[in-house]
Amino acid sequence: MPTRWMMVSGDEPLQKVEFEIDSPKAGEVVVEIAGCGVCHTDLGYYYDGVRTNQPLPLCLGHEISGTVVQAGEGAEDWMGRKVIVPAVMPCGECDLCQRGKGTICRNQKMPGNDIQGGFASHITVPARGLCPVDMDRLKAVGLELADVSVVADALTTPYQAAVQAGIGQGDLVIVNGVGGVGGYAVQVAAALGATVVAIDVAQAKLDAVRDFGAALTLNAREFDSRALKKEIIGFAKQNGLRTTEWIIMECSGTSAGQTAAFGLLVHGATMCVVGFTMDKVEVRLSNLMAFHARLLGNWGCPPDLYPGALELVLSGKVKLAPFVEQKPLDDINDVFQAVHDGKMVRRQILVPGN
Repeated sequence: MPTRWMMVSGDEPLQKVEFEIDSPKAGEVVVEIAGCGVCHTDLGYYYDGVRTNQPLPLCLGHEISGTVVQAGEGAEDWMGRKVIVPAVMPCGECDLCQRGKGTICRNQKMPGNDIQGGFASHITVPARGLCPVDMDRLKAVGLELADVSVVADALTTPYQAAVQAGIGQGDLVIVNGVGGVGGYAVQVAAALGATVVAIDVAQAKLDAVRDFGAALTLNAREFDSRALKKEIIGFAKQNGLRTTEWIIMECSGTSAGQTAAFGLLVHGATMCVVGFTMDKVEVRLSNLMAFHARLLGNWGCPPDLYPGALELVLSGKVKLAPFVEQKPLDDINDVFQAVHDGKMVRRQILVPGN
């Protein structure tokens, strides 16, 4: 019998329930889930009172990979295929989508927010935008289908930020916060030709990215804001890099991190806000004017960019295996607590049936 783990409230453990799978409608498919990654957005819903668009009870989870086992009218070609489900699925038909602005589509669907999510055995989703996975190439780089579930957010979110910011050869990119999303931001930026400075307050996270794209790692606990910027300027000069036009990827999702990242603005800088927090920060916005800098938001990733992000994995330019860890879906409550308590360095992937 298909099952889901439902969030009833933030005060109760997630509950396992059985459900009937309805026949998929035209343009829909049913995906048998191989794995679903645990994102800090899920923890925000559960622990921090962030509201979901669909009222509770709701199954969370939006980093999903699996196999199409049922297909509605018009989606038959997807039957049996291995896929990644986009974390944000634009409708593809509205004016915004037609103008290439699917990330702000007002009819978009996000598993675990707008519809039932991926901490389950099965999920019904629109076929539009599914990203096919070449299993032969995946196995060639030592990965399983469950592992690429994290492509759906942890990788594609910083990938879109990098594409949007125009990261390329010769750029100096600063990634602030190198956890689940930030660690992949380091790898993506390096794969696109940038020299990457990684900043965090957790030495274990800095150590984890040192051999995966970070040319310089800095523990923010050891510097005040001015000293941190001075250290990066010195590094840039020593390595023939620009001291202007830095690209700053703020991935910490904390008020302290956002404030520190804003303090790293230089002339012509681009700051990408990738991490999320409900907390407010106090900054001098006029710095954007004075430095002729720009501040870019980043919501999800358009499905059409997924193949490019996945290609970085299949080509070996971005490594997933050292940064993910599979756990049985039935351990979800313990895993949520451990991730919330900061006990997990690797991205946790919950696998049904283990």
